[in-house]
Amino acid sequence: MAGQGADGAIVTRFAPSPTGRLHLGHAASAIRAHDFARGRGGRFLLRIEDIDGARSRPEHVAGILDDLAWLGLAWDGLSFQSQRTALYDDALATLQARGLVYPCFCTRAEIAASASAPHGAVAVYPGTCRELVAPDPARPHAWRLAMAAAHTRAGPLIWTDHGETVAADPLAQGDVVLARKDAASSYHLAVTVDDAAQGVTDVVRGDDLFAPTHVHRLLQALLGLPTPRYHHHPLMTGPDGVRLAKRTGAPSLAAMRQAGEDGHAVAARVRAALG
Repeated sequence: MAGQGADGAIVTRFAPSPTGRLHLGHAASAIRAHDFARGRGGRFLLRIEDIDGARSRPEHVAGILDDLAWLGLAWDGLSFQSQRTALYDDALATLQARGLVYPCFCTRAEIAASASAPHGAVAVYPGTCRELVAPDPARPHAWRLAMAAAHTRAGPLIWTDHGETVAADPLAQGDVVLARKDAASSYHLAVTVDDAAQGVTDVVRGDDLFAPTHVHRLLQALLGLPTPRYHHHPLMTGPDGVRLAKRTGAPSLAAMRQAGEDGHAVAARVRAALG
C-alpha cells in the first residue's frame, strides 16, 4: 500500500476532462484534493484527462486553468493524458502477454441490447466476445479485461477509503474496457497507470468513482503498481438535491467569473459547505 511519495511528500491530484466547463462540483473536488495536500505539506498535481479526442477541446483546457487560478488554487505539476499514451500501451501489452485481455468487436447498440442490469445499476458486459475463435485483428475493436481470470490470478485484495479497509470486489464490474476502439486507453487503465507513474499517494475524488476503485485495485495488483490511499467524498448537489453535473446544466465557474464574482470568496463558501 502507498505511504508517502519518493521524497516523503503526500501527493494528490485533480484530473478533469476538458469536455465542458467546470462547475461548483468540480471546484469542491479540486479544493478537497488541494487542501488535503497543502495541509500536510504535500504536492497537488493537475492532470488533464484528454484521451477522448472526439470530445476534448483546447478551449476547455484553458478554461480549467483559468477557473482553478480564479479559485486561488495553485498546482505543482501539469500533465496531459494525450501525451502519455506510450505508458498505457505498455500496460496493455503486459496484460495481453499474460492472456488477461481479449478483443471486443461489439458495438454500443449490440451491448445495450444484450446486457442487462437491475434498475439504476450499470449494465455489465455479457462477455459476447470472450470466447471468440480466431478473431480478425483488422476489424476495429476494443480490449476488455477478462475479469474472472484476472481476479483469480490476483487473489483477494483490499484498499482503504478514509482509513477504513475495503475488500475489493471487481467481479461486480464485469469485463471492463481497458482500451477503446477510438482511444489508446479507457479511464480505468489510464488513471491507474498515471496515479502510479506520478507518485500519487492519496486519491481524493467523488463517491461516483467508488465502484471503479475495485477495478483500479485489481489493475494495480496485475501490473505490480502501488496502491494509494483513497478518500471518496459526497458529491455536491443543487437546491433541488440533484447532483451538480454538466449534463444537467449546473452553473459554470466561467459564468460566475464573468458575472463578477470573486473566486476566493467562492472557494471560501465551498470550503464552508464542505465543513
